[in-house]
Amino acid sequence: MIWVVIIVIAKALKFEKYGFELKAYSLVYKNKSVNEILIRILGRTRRGIKVFADVSVVAGFIMMGFAFYFLLNNVSNYFAAQNDFQQLTVLIPGVTLTSAPAISFFLLSIPIVLVMHEGAHGIVAALEKIKIKTGGFAVFIALFAGFVEPDEEEFDKAKKISKLRVIGAGATSNVMFAIVLGAILLTNPVFGMVLESIPLFGEPILNTFYEVSQGVLILSIIENSGAEQAGLLANDVITTINDIPIHGPADFPILNPGEIASVSVIRDGQVLEKTLEVIASPDDPERGLIGIMRDNSIPYKPVMDFIDWTNVDFNISMFLLWLWMISFFIGIINMLPLPILDGGKFIHTIIDKRFSDKSVNIVMWGIYAFTFVLFGLNIALSYLKSGWFTI
Repeated sequence: MIWVVIIVIAKALKFEKYGFELKAYSLVYKNKSVNEILIRILGRTRRGIKVFADVSVVAGFIMMGFAFYFLLNNVSNYFAAQNDFQQLTVLIPGVTLTSAPAISFFLLSIPIVLVMHEGAHGIVAALEKIKIKTGGFAVFIALFAGFVEPDEEEFDKAKKISKLRVIGAGATSNVMFAIVLGAILLTNPVFGMVLESIPLFGEPILNTFYEVSQGVLILSIIENSGAEQAGLLANDVITTINDIPIHGPADFPILNPGEIASVSVIRDGQVLEKTLEVIASPDDPERGLIGIMRDNSIPYKPVMDFIDWTNVDFNISMFLLWLWMISFFIGIINMLPLPILDGGKFIHTIIDKRFSDKSVNIVMWGIYAFTFVLFGLNIALSYLKSGWFTI
Protein backbone atom coordinates (compact mmCIF):
# COMPACT_ATOMS: atom_id res chain seq x y z
CA MET A 1 0.00 0.00 0.00
CA ILE A 2 2.83 2.40 0.89
CA TRP A 3 4.50 1.62 -2.45
CA VAL A 4 1.31 2.49 -4.33
CA VAL A 5 1.12 5.83 -2.50
CA ILE A 6 4.76 6.60 -3.38
CA ILE A 7 4.16 5.89 -7.08
CA VAL A 8 0.94 7.97 -7.15
CA ILE A 9 2.68 10.95 -5.50
CA ALA A 10 5.67 10.65 -7.87
CA LYS A 11 3.34 10.61 -10.88
CA ALA A 12 1.31 13.55 -9.59
CA LEU A 13 4.42 15.68 -9.00
CA LYS A 14 5.84 14.68 -12.42
CA PHE A 15 9.12 13.34 -11.06
CA GLU A 16 10.06 12.29 -14.62
CA LYS A 17 11.09 15.90 -15.29
CA TYR A 18 13.81 15.62 -12.63
CA GLY A 19 15.49 12.43 -13.84
CA PHE A 20 13.19 9.82 -12.26
CA GLU A 21 11.97 6.74 -14.11
CA LEU A 22 8.71 5.34 -12.74
CA LYS A 23 7.45 1.78 -13.16
CA ALA A 24 4.93 -0.34 -11.29
CA TYR A 25 7.72 -2.14 -9.41
CA SER A 26 10.53 0.43 -9.31
CA LEU A 27 11.55 4.05 -8.91
CA VAL A 28 14.88 4.93 -10.52
CA TYR A 29 16.74 8.26 -10.29
CA LYS A 30 19.58 9.09 -12.69
CA ASN A 31 21.81 12.16 -12.52
CA LYS A 32 24.11 13.00 -15.43
CA SER A 33 26.06 15.53 -13.35
CA VAL A 34 27.64 12.86 -11.14
CA ASN A 35 30.90 12.90 -13.12
CA GLU A 36 31.43 16.63 -12.48
CA ILE A 37 30.65 16.18 -8.78
CA LEU A 38 33.17 13.32 -8.50
CA ILE A 39 35.87 15.34 -10.28
CA ARG A 40 35.37 18.24 -7.84
CA ILE A 41 35.64 15.85 -4.87
CA LEU A 42 38.73 14.25 -6.42
CA GLY A 43 40.44 17.63 -6.75
CA ARG A 44 40.58 17.93 -2.95
CA THR A 45 41.42 14.34 -2.10
CA ARG A 46 43.45 13.03 -5.06
CA ARG A 47 46.47 11.80 -3.05
CA GLY A 48 44.37 9.88 -0.56
CA ILE A 49 42.14 8.42 -3.29
CA LYS A 50 45.25 7.28 -5.21
CA VAL A 51 46.47 5.34 -2.18
CA PHE A 52 42.98 3.93 -1.64
CA ALA A 53 42.78 2.83 -5.29
CA ASP A 54 46.09 0.95 -5.07
CA VAL A 55 45.06 -0.68 -1.81
CA SER A 56 41.80 -1.79 -3.44
CA VAL A 57 43.63 -4.05 -5.88
CA VAL A 58 45.49 -5.90 -3.12
CA ALA A 59 42.39 -5.92 -0.92
CA GLY A 60 40.38 -7.44 -3.77
CA PHE A 61 42.59 -10.53 -3.80
CA ILE A 62 42.54 -10.77 0.00
CA MET A 63 38.74 -10.47 0.24
CA MET A 64 38.23 -13.05 -2.50
CA GLY A 65 40.63 -15.44 -0.77
CA PHE A 66 38.90 -14.92 2.58
CA ALA A 67 35.47 -15.56 1.04
CA PHE A 68 36.63 -18.85 -0.50
CA TYR A 69 38.39 -19.88 2.72
CA PHE A 70 35.26 -19.24 4.75
CA LEU A 71 32.97 -21.16 2.40
CA LEU A 72 35.33 -24.13 1.97
CA ASN A 73 36.17 -24.29 5.67
CA ASN A 74 32.50 -24.08 6.56
CA VAL A 75 31.61 -27.06 4.35
CA SER A 76 34.47 -29.00 5.93
CA ASN A 77 33.20 -28.13 9.41
CA TYR A 78 29.75 -29.49 8.58
CA PHE A 79 31.24 -32.98 8.18
CA ALA A 80 34.23 -32.82 10.55
CA ALA A 81 33.27 -30.37 13.32
CA GLN A 82 29.56 -29.58 13.01
CA ASN A 83 29.50 -27.39 16.13
CA ASP A 84 31.79 -24.96 14.29
CA PHE A 85 29.55 -24.87 11.19
CA GLN A 86 28.20 -21.38 10.53
CA GLN A 87 24.66 -21.32 9.17
CA LEU A 88 24.17 -19.07 6.15
CA THR A 89 21.03 -17.68 4.60
CA VAL A 90 20.13 -15.08 2.00
CA LEU A 91 18.59 -12.02 3.68
CA ILE A 92 15.21 -11.36 2.05
CA PRO A 93 12.72 -9.04 3.82
CA GLY A 94 9.51 -10.90 4.54
CA VAL A 95 11.06 -14.32 3.79
CA THR A 96 14.20 -14.89 5.86
CA LEU A 97 13.86 -11.53 7.61
CA THR A 98 10.51 -11.71 9.37
CA SER A 99 10.80 -9.63 12.54
CA ALA A 100 10.02 -5.90 12.27
CA PRO A 101 13.30 -4.79 13.96
CA ALA A 102 15.43 -7.01 11.68
CA ILE A 103 13.69 -5.73 8.54
CA SER A 104 14.02 -2.12 9.73
CA PHE A 105 17.74 -2.42 10.55
CA PHE A 106 18.38 -4.18 7.23
CA LEU A 107 16.52 -1.58 5.14
CA LEU A 108 18.26 1.28 6.94
CA SER A 109 21.71 -0.28 6.51
CA ILE A 110 21.48 -1.22 2.83
CA PRO A 111 21.26 2.36 1.40
CA ILE A 112 24.25 3.51 3.47
CA VAL A 113 26.36 0.54 2.42
CA LEU A 114 25.42 0.69 -1.28
CA VAL A 115 25.88 4.45 -1.63
CA MET A 116 29.35 4.06 -0.10
CA HIS A 117 30.08 1.11 -2.40
CA GLU A 118 28.99 2.81 -5.61
CA GLY A 119 30.53 6.13 -4.58
CA ALA A 120 33.91 4.40 -4.22
CA HIS A 121 33.59 2.91 -7.73
CA GLY A 122 32.76 6.37 -9.07
CA ILE A 123 35.53 8.35 -7.35
CA VAL A 124 38.21 5.86 -8.42
CA ALA A 125 36.83 5.86 -11.98
CA ALA A 126 37.22 9.65 -11.96
CA LEU A 127 40.81 9.21 -10.73
CA GLU A 128 41.52 6.85 -13.63
CA LYS A 129 39.90 9.33 -16.08
CA ILE A 130 37.00 6.99 -16.86
CA LYS A 131 33.86 9.05 -17.39
CA ILE A 132 30.74 8.28 -15.37
CA LYS A 133 27.72 8.71 -17.64
CA THR A 134 25.11 8.64 -14.89
CA GLY A 135 24.74 7.85 -11.22
CA GLY A 136 21.79 7.55 -8.91
CA PHE A 137 19.65 5.14 -6.98
CA ALA A 138 16.82 2.70 -7.53
CA VAL A 139 14.05 1.52 -5.25
CA PHE A 140 12.48 -1.87 -6.04
CA ILE A 141 9.40 -1.99 -3.79
CA ALA A 142 11.25 -2.81 -0.51
CA LEU A 143 14.85 -2.92 -1.76
CA PHE A 144 17.26 -0.03 -2.35
CA ALA A 145 20.23 0.06 -4.72
CA GLY A 146 22.77 2.74 -5.62
CA PHE A 147 24.68 2.73 -8.91
CA VAL A 148 27.21 4.53 -11.07
CA GLU A 149 27.32 3.83 -14.80
CA PRO A 150 30.79 4.26 -16.34
CA ASP A 151 31.28 4.96 -20.02
CA GLU A 152 31.70 1.41 -21.36
CA GLU A 153 33.98 2.44 -24.23
CA GLU A 154 36.35 4.36 -21.94
CA PHE A 155 36.31 1.54 -19.37
CA ASP A 156 37.17 -1.07 -22.04
CA LYS A 157 40.07 1.07 -23.30
CA ALA A 158 41.47 1.70 -19.81
CA LYS A 159 44.61 -0.06 -18.56
CA LYS A 160 44.09 -3.35 -16.76
CA ILE A 161 45.38 -1.95 -13.46
CA SER A 162 42.94 0.98 -13.76
CA LYS A 163 40.03 -1.42 -14.23
CA LEU A 164 41.11 -3.49 -11.21
CA ARG A 165 41.29 -0.34 -9.08
CA VAL A 166 37.76 0.69 -10.08
CA ILE A 167 36.31 -2.79 -9.58
CA GLY A 168 37.98 -3.42 -6.22
CA ALA A 169 37.13 0.01 -4.77
CA GLY A 170 33.50 -0.75 -3.90
CA ALA A 171 34.10 -3.81 -1.73
CA THR A 172 37.21 -2.25 -0.19
CA SER A 173 35.24 0.82 0.92
CA ASN A 174 32.68 -1.43 2.62
CA VAL A 175 35.28 -3.45 4.51
CA MET A 176 37.28 -0.34 5.49
CA PHE A 177 34.12 1.24 6.85
CA ALA A 178 33.39 -1.98 8.75
CA ILE A 179 36.89 -1.86 10.27
CA VAL A 180 36.37 1.72 11.51
CA LEU A 181 32.88 0.98 12.85
CA GLY A 182 34.13 -2.29 14.34
CA ALA A 183 36.81 -0.41 16.30
CA ILE A 184 33.99 1.53 18.01
CA LEU A 185 31.87 -1.58 18.52
CA LEU A 186 34.74 -3.33 20.32
CA THR A 187 33.38 -1.55 23.39
CA ASN A 188 30.03 -3.35 22.95
CA PRO A 189 29.58 -6.76 24.65
CA VAL A 190 27.14 -7.95 21.95
CA PHE A 191 29.81 -7.40 19.26
CA GLY A 192 31.80 -10.18 20.89
CA MET A 193 29.06 -12.63 19.92
CA VAL A 194 29.42 -11.51 16.29
CA LEU A 195 33.20 -11.87 16.33
CA GLU A 196 33.11 -15.45 17.59
CA SER A 197 31.45 -16.56 14.34
CA ILE A 198 34.13 -15.06 12.05
CA PRO A 199 36.96 -17.41 11.00
CA LEU A 200 40.67 -16.53 10.97
CA PHE A 201 40.66 -13.20 12.81
CA GLY A 202 37.48 -13.29 14.90
CA GLU A 203 38.91 -15.34 17.77
CA PRO A 204 42.24 -13.41 18.06
CA ILE A 205 40.34 -10.09 18.19
CA LEU A 206 37.92 -11.55 20.73
CA ASN A 207 40.73 -12.76 22.98
CA THR A 208 42.57 -9.42 22.70
CA PHE A 209 39.72 -6.98 23.31
CA TYR A 210 37.33 -8.98 25.51
CA GLU A 211 37.44 -10.81 28.80
CA VAL A 212 35.71 -14.13 28.16
CA SER A 213 33.82 -15.76 31.01
CA GLN A 214 34.98 -19.18 32.26
CA GLY A 215 31.56 -20.69 31.66
CA VAL A 216 27.85 -20.40 32.40
CA LEU A 217 26.64 -20.02 35.98
CA ILE A 218 23.93 -22.39 37.22
CA LEU A 219 21.23 -20.38 39.01
CA SER A 220 19.12 -23.33 40.15
CA ILE A 221 18.49 -27.03 39.55
CA ILE A 222 15.23 -28.50 38.22
CA GLU A 223 13.84 -31.18 40.51
CA ASN A 224 14.05 -34.81 39.36
CA SER A 225 16.23 -33.82 36.43
CA GLY A 226 19.44 -35.37 35.18
CA ALA A 227 21.35 -32.43 36.65
CA GLU A 228 19.94 -33.08 40.14
CA GLN A 229 20.66 -36.81 39.94
CA ALA A 230 24.22 -36.11 38.78
CA GLY A 231 24.83 -33.84 41.78
CA LEU A 232 25.06 -30.47 40.03
CA LEU A 233 24.45 -27.51 42.36
CA ALA A 234 23.45 -23.87 42.12
CA ASN A 235 26.52 -21.63 41.66
CA ASP A 236 28.41 -24.34 39.77
CA VAL A 237 29.93 -22.97 36.54
CA ILE A 238 29.52 -25.17 33.46
CA THR A 239 32.69 -25.13 31.34
CA THR A 240 32.06 -27.97 28.87
CA ILE A 241 29.21 -30.19 27.67
CA ASN A 242 30.25 -33.28 25.71
CA ASP A 243 33.75 -31.76 25.45
CA ILE A 244 32.34 -28.62 23.78
CA PRO A 245 33.71 -25.44 25.47
CA ILE A 246 30.93 -23.40 27.06
CA HIS A 247 31.50 -19.64 27.45
CA GLY A 248 27.91 -18.45 27.11
CA PRO A 249 24.34 -19.67 26.58
CA ALA A 250 24.79 -19.73 22.79
CA ASP A 251 27.46 -22.43 23.16
CA PHE A 252 25.07 -25.01 24.61
CA PRO A 253 24.81 -27.91 22.11
CA ILE A 254 21.56 -29.45 20.90
CA LEU A 255 20.78 -32.50 23.05
CA ASN A 256 18.24 -35.27 22.59
CA PRO A 257 16.00 -36.63 25.39
CA GLY A 258 17.45 -39.82 26.86
CA GLU A 259 20.97 -38.99 25.71
CA ILE A 260 23.83 -39.37 28.21
CA ALA A 261 25.83 -36.13 28.41
CA SER A 262 29.16 -35.39 30.08
CA VAL A 263 29.35 -32.05 31.88
CA SER A 264 32.38 -30.31 33.40
CA VAL A 265 31.79 -27.73 36.12
CA ILE A 266 33.90 -25.54 38.38
CA ARG A 267 32.90 -25.67 42.06
CA ASP A 268 34.91 -23.84 44.72
CA GLY A 269 37.86 -23.63 42.36
CA GLN A 270 37.87 -27.35 41.54
CA VAL A 271 36.95 -28.95 38.20
CA LEU A 272 34.38 -31.74 38.50
CA GLU A 273 33.28 -34.17 35.80
CA LYS A 274 29.62 -35.26 35.84
CA THR A 275 27.55 -37.62 33.68
CA LEU A 276 23.80 -37.12 33.41
CA GLU A 277 20.75 -38.21 31.46
CA VAL A 278 19.12 -35.55 29.28
CA ILE A 279 15.42 -34.95 30.02
CA ALA A 280 12.69 -33.84 27.61
CA SER A 281 11.55 -30.23 27.63
CA PRO A 282 8.00 -29.78 28.98
CA ASP A 283 7.29 -27.38 26.10
CA ASP A 284 8.86 -29.49 23.35
CA PRO A 285 9.25 -33.24 23.99
CA GLU A 286 11.80 -33.53 21.17
CA ARG A 287 14.15 -30.98 22.75
CA GLY A 288 16.57 -32.13 25.42
CA LEU A 289 17.45 -30.32 28.67
CA ILE A 290 20.12 -31.09 31.25
CA GLY A 291 17.83 -29.69 33.96
CA ILE A 292 19.16 -26.31 35.08
CA MET A 293 18.18 -22.65 35.18
CA ARG A 294 21.19 -20.76 33.85
CA ASP A 295 22.57 -17.23 33.75
CA ASN A 296 21.92 -15.93 30.23
CA SER A 297 24.23 -12.92 30.47
CA ILE A 298 26.49 -12.09 27.50
CA PRO A 299 29.81 -13.83 28.22
CA TYR A 300 32.02 -11.09 26.81
CA LYS A 301 33.25 -8.05 28.74
CA PRO A 302 35.05 -5.40 26.64
CA VAL A 303 38.56 -4.45 27.74
CA MET A 304 37.94 -0.97 26.32
CA ASP A 305 34.80 0.36 27.97
CA PHE A 306 34.94 4.09 27.20
CA ILE A 307 31.40 3.81 25.81
CA ASP A 308 28.74 2.76 28.28
CA TRP A 309 26.29 0.93 26.04
CA THR A 310 23.79 0.58 28.88
CA ASN A 311 23.10 4.31 28.41
CA VAL A 312 22.64 3.95 24.64
CA ASP A 313 19.24 3.10 23.22
CA PHE A 314 19.20 -0.62 22.42
CA ASN A 315 17.83 0.02 18.92
CA ILE A 316 20.80 2.27 18.12
CA SER A 317 23.17 -0.41 19.34
CA MET A 318 21.47 -3.08 17.21
CA PHE A 319 21.36 -0.82 14.14
CA LEU A 320 25.14 -0.27 14.37
CA LEU A 321 25.69 -4.01 14.68
CA TRP A 322 23.52 -4.62 11.61
CA LEU A 323 25.30 -1.85 9.72
CA TRP A 324 28.65 -3.47 10.53
CA MET A 325 27.50 -6.93 9.46
CA ILE A 326 25.90 -5.72 6.22
CA SER A 327 28.91 -3.58 5.28
CA PHE A 328 31.48 -6.28 6.07
CA PHE A 329 29.70 -9.22 4.47
CA ILE A 330 28.55 -7.31 1.38
CA GLY A 331 32.16 -6.29 0.86
CA ILE A 332 33.47 -9.86 1.24
CA ILE A 333 30.72 -11.68 -0.67
CA ASN A 334 30.79 -9.11 -3.47
CA MET A 335 34.32 -10.27 -4.31
CA LEU A 336 33.18 -13.83 -5.02
CA PRO A 337 33.65 -14.52 -8.75
CA LEU A 338 30.05 -14.65 -9.90
CA PRO A 339 28.64 -12.93 -13.02
CA ILE A 340 26.65 -10.24 -11.20
CA LEU A 341 29.32 -9.48 -8.58
CA ASP A 342 32.51 -7.42 -8.69
CA GLY A 343 34.58 -10.57 -8.10
CA GLY A 344 33.51 -11.92 -11.50
CA LYS A 345 34.57 -8.69 -13.23
CA PHE A 346 37.82 -8.69 -11.23
CA ILE A 347 38.86 -12.18 -12.40
CA HIS A 348 37.66 -11.54 -15.97
CA THR A 349 39.78 -8.38 -16.16
CA ILE A 350 42.87 -10.29 -14.98
CA ILE A 351 42.65 -13.07 -17.59
CA ASP A 352 41.10 -11.06 -20.42
CA LYS A 353 43.30 -10.70 -23.52
CA ARG A 354 45.77 -13.24 -22.14
CA PHE A 355 43.90 -16.00 -23.95
CA SER A 356 41.37 -16.23 -26.77
CA ASP A 357 37.84 -15.04 -26.04
CA LYS A 358 36.61 -18.64 -26.21
CA SER A 359 39.18 -19.82 -23.65
CA VAL A 360 38.40 -16.88 -21.34
CA ASN A 361 34.69 -17.70 -21.47
CA ILE A 362 35.31 -21.38 -20.72
CA VAL A 363 37.53 -20.52 -17.74
CA MET A 364 35.10 -17.91 -16.40
CA TRP A 365 32.06 -20.20 -16.60
CA GLY A 366 34.06 -22.91 -14.86
CA ILE A 367 34.90 -20.47 -12.04
CA TYR A 368 31.30 -19.25 -11.89
CA ALA A 369 30.00 -22.82 -11.65
CA PHE A 370 32.42 -23.78 -8.87
CA THR A 371 31.63 -20.64 -6.87
CA PHE A 372 27.87 -21.02 -7.31
CA VAL A 373 27.96 -24.69 -6.23
CA LEU A 374 30.14 -23.87 -3.21
CA PHE A 375 27.89 -21.01 -2.09
CA GLY A 376 24.74 -23.03 -2.73
CA LEU A 377 26.18 -25.97 -0.79
CA ASN A 378 26.67 -23.75 2.26
CA ILE A 379 23.03 -22.63 2.05
CA ALA A 380 21.81 -26.22 1.55
CA LEU A 381 23.85 -27.60 4.47
CA SER A 382 22.51 -24.80 6.68
CA TYR A 383 19.00 -25.94 5.78
CA LEU A 384 19.83 -29.58 6.47
CA LYS A 385 21.23 -28.72 9.89
CA SER A 386 18.44 -26.52 11.23
CA GLY A 387 15.81 -26.09 8.54
CA TRP A 388 14.90 -22.79 6.88
CA PHE A 389 15.70 -20.37 9.65
CA THR A 390 14.48 -16.79 9.89
CA ILE A 391 15.62 -13.71 11.77
